[in-house]
Amino acid sequence: MRLGKKRSNFGRWVDKQKDLNELELERASNISRGTISKLCSDPNYRPKISTVIKINQGLKNLKRIWI
Repeated sequence: MRLGKKRSNFGRWVDKQKDLNELELERASNISRGTISKLCSDPNYRPKISTVIKINQGLKNLKRIWI
């Protein structure tokens, strides 16, 4: 049994990045904290394409790549 918060694949990837957190991603991508939190914690959440584009732009601005 795992303790702690449930994470999506994306959330686990964010957690593994040593110098990236949800707050930095929120600021870089200009997306609300609730959306970032849902994206990182709900494995069944499917964001709109416009949200995906903003996330990718934010990661690019932070010099990160999510595959």
